[in-house]
Amino acid sequence: MSEPATSPYAEVESALRDEFAGIHSASTVTRCVEAAHYGALEVTGYAHPGLVERIARKHLHVLALVASERG
Repeated sequence: MSEPATSPYAEVESALRDEFAGIHSASTVTRCVEAAHYGALEVTGYAHPGLVERIARKHLHVLALVASERG
């Protein structure tokens, strides 16, 4: 039996979950990483993990800002 394939973004998700712990749920982080992946593919044709991480981090910062403004 073979091991399941590890997402190339597993480390990105893990780092962002740690960074945004207490601010965003793990599922929100996963959704932002997935959205960043697809956005990078659409715009550049390639989704390097470093680019995906930067895009997802910006999304998570914006979501945190919106949440804090709502009070």
